[in-house]
Amino acid sequence: MLLKTKINEEQKYVKISEPSLEEFLNSAFTKFSIPPVHGRVRVFDDTGTEVDADIFEELLQQPCIGVFTNTFGNASQESTSSQCTLDSLSSPSSGDKTLTESAADLSRCDSDDTIILELEPCSSDDANRKDNHSPPSKRQKIKWMDDTCKKVVESALTKKPGGDRILKEYTRTKTLTDNSRRKLVNILAADMCENHGTAPRRRVREMYAEGIIEMFPNLRDPYSKNGYEHFYDGESGSGYLAWRLKTIQRSSTSSEGRRSSSQLTGGGPTARREASFNPEVTLSEEQCKEAISFMKYSSDEATINNKMKMTFDYRRKMVLDEERSSDVLTEFPRFRDVKGLIDQDFILEFGEDIASRFLERWPTFFKQKVIQLSKTLPTSNDLEELINCAEGASSEELEANRTSDWDSDLASIILLLHLIPPSCQGRKRPGKVSASQA
Repeated sequence: MLLKTKINEEQKYVKISEPSLEEFLNSAFTKFSIPPVHGRVRVFDDTGTEVDADIFEELLQQPCIGVFTNTFGNASQESTSSQCTLDSLSSPSSGDKTLTESAADLSRCDSDDTIILELEPCSSDDANRKDNHSPPSKRQKIKWMDDTCKKVVESALTKKPGGDRILKEYTRTKTLTDNSRRKLVNILAADMCENHGTAPRRRVREMYAEGIIEMFPNLRDPYSKNGYEHFYDGESGSGYLAWRLKTIQRSSTSSEGRRSSSQLTGGGPTARREASFNPEVTLSEEQCKEAISFMKYSSDEATINNKMKMTFDYRRKMVLDEERSSDVLTEFPRFRDVKGLIDQDFILEFGEDIASRFLERWPTFFKQKVIQLSKTLPTSNDLEELINCAEGASSEELEANRTSDWDSDLASIILLLHLIPPSCQGRKRPGKVSASQA
């Protein structure tokens, strides 16, 4: 037979072979690893009634036995028993245990719906602890932690917007709607992140979850171990609070990623950045226009490369000017037929190191993929022309069947305009620009 037995604050099951008080006491001492006690030992049931040896066997035949509380002691405790108790259960005598009953030690047993009398042995150490203001007992510490959890939740609700409505709703209805419960979780998760970061420790999460059921007892889950596992379960890491914290962590991570990527990109081609190229001689606007007119009709590629290099600053200002940026190819048409001009501008802007990364990977890695993807697009004359230029097998074939001024590398880059169509022009100029126009 198994009996629930409690000595001091520890409760265990004790197995007995025969229904006798002596067998029960011997088994209890063995189970709790307590040496034999020569003084009087008193046994109480869960109603606080003392159990004698003559009625012990009959008591075991009842369907709901409850918990037996054993107390024992020695004569040295008699002098201080009256100081640490409220009411004495029996008069102190030599060799007997003086037992005390405190009204604060009564608690409700959920399983049996009976009152369990928790008796603490009264000793001289108890009186000394009160006199010396020593740390509280284990039971007092647990009560203090419960109060702390409740105060944390109450403080968060009172200082956060919307918390007062949740408190008033629970006071009025003794429950919370789903919407109010979500607001409660959001408020507490935000308070947790402010005080403990977006990844608080497990004990912090459990403290908030425990504070919720202390503040709102009707929200307790009667089928879970602690009653707050639906708000946070430390074993599985699930619950309303855990899910809300994961959402906050994802949001903060994505915002940091967007912020860092925007800082790295620097705003695209229209960003004002310092170019790596510093010309020895700065041309005036009139000199730049003369060089532009000369390049349009020159056939010397070396001279064109030099003139394009000298007019780089002028061209860069055009790119940064929203009204003139679309006229770059009109002002500098030799981008179409002179190979290497785009590469040269890129090198002048970013330097040899950065430019080489793109030039090294484009012919071997990107170019063929762009051509293959372009073949899956709806056919058009411009698209077919660019694909033929990009797939040019040899310079002789290109010269014999030349239908466009684009070379192979530049044609494959322009194919990106068909793969990534231009966006709308805006409210002032409604409509979309076609890939051919771009």
